[in-house]
Amino acid sequence: MSVFDLSVHFFLQLAVVLMVCRVVCWASVRLGQPPVVGEMIAGVILGPSIFGYFFPGAQASFFPADSRAIIFAGAQLGLALYMFTVGLDFRTDLLRTRLQSVTLISASGILAPFALGCGIAWLLLGHGTYFAPSVTALQAIPFLGAAMAITAFPMLARIIFERGLSGTAVGALALAAGAIDDAAAWGVLALVLASFANDPQIAIRAIGGGLAFVALLFTVGRIPLGWINRLADRGESGARTALCWTLVALLLCAWFTDTIRLYAVFGAFFLGVAMPRGAFAQSLQKTIEPLTTSLLLPLFFIYSGLNTRFDLVNDPALWLVTLGVLAAAVVGKAGACYLAARACGETHRNALGLGALMNSRGLMELIILNIGLERGIITPTLFSILVFMAIVTTLMSTPMFNRACGADYAPRA
Repeated sequence: MSVFDLSVHFFLQLAVVLMVCRVVCWASVRLGQPPVVGEMIAGVILGPSIFGYFFPGAQASFFPADSRAIIFAGAQLGLALYMFTVGLDFRTDLLRTRLQSVTLISASGILAPFALGCGIAWLLLGHGTYFAPSVTALQAIPFLGAAMAITAFPMLARIIFERGLSGTAVGALALAAGAIDDAAAWGVLALVLASFANDPQIAIRAIGGGLAFVALLFTVGRIPLGWINRLADRGESGARTALCWTLVALLLCAWFTDTIRLYAVFGAFFLGVAMPRGAFAQSLQKTIEPLTTSLLLPLFFIYSGLNTRFDLVNDPALWLVTLGVLAAAVVGKAGACYLAARACGETHRNALGLGALMNSRGLMELIILNIGLERGIITPTLFSILVFMAIVTTLMSTPMFNRACGADYAPRA
């Protein structure tokens, strides 16, 4: 297709994507799941696993390879904008009295599933089905550990927002622990990719650049952010100019964290956290969030669904491995976070709720898996097994949370 044809086709793709998402989200809510789970399932439905399985020609024609770059760009923009609004709603004051809880919960949520993932990788290395032949143990073991330790940070944030938990202790703890878990997992991934490419600069850029970015943003970065906040108080014209400069800052932060291989969502999220609180921050959230979640964010789930296949897990032995991976994922993440929260003095209900929220892997997992598949670290078979684990743990999160804390935290209207 020409560039013009692709742009014309994109409007039709987006219209169909939004319609499918609305229908599946409606069904998802009726079944007690949040809309975000419906959007994730809609991505799988429109991908090769379902649409492409039954109608391969129609699916390939409707989502030609050339069009994926446009979908990917829209998905990244939507994700960055959404994570910025999540950062705006993030209350750091709720964490100051619970710093010990955040540290212990995040450490448990990383170390336990990471150790289990490393053990599973060691067991699977003896077979040629799961890792590429050229991959060494020092590359395969930490990669699978990182994949098991990841938390679906954007998914977690969306569930917390939809449940109205952003301003609660449970929501703040889960967001903080999830952000730390994902940052650590991406740091490990950077080390694996550095080893795989024989380039230590990849790890140095990701870890060192991320720490420097956060430090500068919350010190020197306060100055321009304060100026933007004051500019918004100068009437309607000032507010429009402030919005423009905020978007410039958002895109630069997303660009930088993406460039250093830490992923754009972290730059967007931390910018939202660093923004001065007040009338302008509330206005930003009301302006950006509705259009982002309704128009752009579904593209993120659709793009990931286009790379997902379930027809590759077609053997009883593979299903045994899949169930073992799933059990290790749930015990390592939900179980460890629950025990850590209880050890820090959280109530049984809050600890169960935190474990349920942290257990979600979602599409952050799919991003790591796609990187591993593209770089030749894992095979399509292991990719499919881990995708199954990611979707099931995400589907489990809301029922687990409702069972633990449903009476305390009602969904947003």
